[in-house]
Amino acid sequence: MIPRYTTPEMAKLWDERTKLALWLEIELLALEAASRFGLVPQEVAERVRARARVPDPERVRVIEESKTRHDVVAFLEVMFEDLGDDARFLHRGLGSSDVVDTATSVLLVRAADLLLGELDRVASALARLADAHRTTLMAGRTHGVVAEPTTFGLKVANWLAEVQRDRERFVRAREAVRVGKLSGEVGNYAHLPPSVEAYVCERLGLLADPVSSQILQRDRHAELLCTIAITAGTLERIATEIRNLQRTEIREVEEPFASSQTGSSAMPHKRNPILCERITGLARMLRASALVALENQALWGERDITHSSNERITLPGATTLLHYALRKMAEVLEGLRVYPEAMRRNLDRTGGVVYSHRVLLLLLERGMPREEAYRAVQRAAEQAYGEPDRPPEAFLRALLEEPAVRRYADEGLLRTCFDPAPYVRHVDEILARVGIPPRGVDR
Repeated sequence: MIPRYTTPEMAKLWDERTKLALWLEIELLALEAASRFGLVPQEVAERVRARARVPDPERVRVIEESKTRHDVVAFLEVMFEDLGDDARFLHRGLGSSDVVDTATSVLLVRAADLLLGELDRVASALARLADAHRTTLMAGRTHGVVAEPTTFGLKVANWLAEVQRDRERFVRAREAVRVGKLSGEVGNYAHLPPSVEAYVCERLGLLADPVSSQILQRDRHAELLCTIAITAGTLERIATEIRNLQRTEIREVEEPFASSQTGSSAMPHKRNPILCERITGLARMLRASALVALENQALWGERDITHSSNERITLPGATTLLHYALRKMAEVLEGLRVYPEAMRRNLDRTGGVVYSHRVLLLLLERGMPREEAYRAVQRAAEQAYGEPDRPPEAFLRALLEEPAVRRYADEGLLRTCFDPAPYVRHVDEILARVGIPPRGVDR
């Protein structure tokens, strides 16, 4: 992944030296297990562990490109140089994928832990926003059109609920990839017993795959990358709504903008939602990685290597991109500028039509036939929409001009429909469902 979208933690995790260190540890653990089960002399395992060093990644690369055309064989050649006659015991009974796939599982588990940490940071930021704005009234919008009043806290709580589901998916996907295999070239333990695999996996914090082939089956990796793509979709949904609400004619929220920041090289007034737009763009890349992972499930026989080349890109790339996107989303949410006055102003600018459902219900309760009531309320709403600048009571005045409406409700009754209280009545109950208790309750 390019440095621009790489976090330091993921850069270190997917560094070539980290990978080679894991390969070495798997080789050493396998040798140690073989010695415990009497397959090789114990003193050999002790000598090899004492003398073995993580090989220089550049030297491994040179040998691979100039000679072996095989990364694991190049790795082993460098390892063998320092081990003398004991080198013949290293990698005995193992296939390349026993080492590579098991190491990849360790890396993916560690990557998942990093992602869960950033996901928790996003969830915490959302919880704080939802709590702070639980009763901040705003216009709810469906199809991009004003619908009924809601609160910004409820909007954010909806995002939080989805992030919590993403976390649950990540926990499951982490478990799916938390497996290793040392079962040999076709998965039948022809050269090493299952006890060696169990020993190595236990010490790496993995489970032994119940049934493997030459490799771990790629449905596991597909589950993780699909989870990454779904989580990226959640971030994109949040980012898209922030971008929408930041539009000049709405301007109800704004992503953080530093005092020294430049929005445009030509227009000094510009304050663009660039972080949210960046997150949106990265989500598209992550969906593409999920598709690649799904394509990798169907391999020939016990294995081909059509998955190998793309996984060198998608596995580090997808985990790194999502880690970066989660971190940026946390920064956006922690520094989000919220404008309650603009939210209320935009709500009032509807002329009161956002209360049309309550007016309709009142007329139905008073005995007015539904079709007649609906058409009367609809005509009044259309008239209110047509008024210049749409004053707050435009809809009420239009309703009072409808003879059919006046037969069933006077002005006093109609005014009761324009109270926003019912729209916030159950906010505390809803927020409690995502772990945000009512104000004044111990957390």
